[in-house]
Amino acid sequence: MSPLRRRFWTRFALDQLTQPEWEALCDGCGRCCLEKLEDADTGALFYTRVSCRLLDPETCRCGNYAIRKKLVPDCVVLTRRDLPDAARWLPSTCAYRLLYEGRPLYPWHPLISGDPDSVHAAGISVRGRVVPEYEVAEEDWEDYPLEEV
Repeated sequence: MSPLRRRFWTRFALDQLTQPEWEALCDGCGRCCLEKLEDADTGALFYTRVSCRLLDPETCRCGNYAIRKKLVPDCVVLTRRDLPDAARWLPSTCAYRLLYEGRPLYPWHPLISGDPDSVHAAGISVRGRVVPEYEVAEEDWEDYPLEEV
C-alpha cells in the first residue's frame, strides 16, 4: 500500500499530511539549496547560482539528506511550523509555498505529471546551472545571479 493518499495535496491541509506526503511535496528543483542575497535597503531576496555543497547538480537533490543539518549547520530543515517565515524565501514555484498561499501546484510538478523529471524538462530546476559554494568566495556570490525561470 502506498504511503501517499490519492491527491493528498488537494484534500488535506498541510498540518494533516503524513511525513511521506510532506516530503513528496518537494519537486526537486534545488532552488531552496541556493545561496540567497538580501538587498539591505529593500529587503528583496535574490537567488544566486551558488549552491550548498551538498546539492547534487544533476539530480538537484541533497547528497546527504538524512544528516544534512549535521554537515551544514545553517541548513534550514523545513517544517510546518517554520513555513510562515520560510515562505518568504522559498521559490515562487515551490509546492510548500504554493499550498501555504492557497494556490495549486503547477502541471510540471511530479505529483501532477507523474514524472520526477518533469521539473527538469520544464526548466524549473537548477540542473546544470549551479556552482558549489566551495568554488566561490562569499564576497563574489553577487556575481552569480540566477536568471529566474
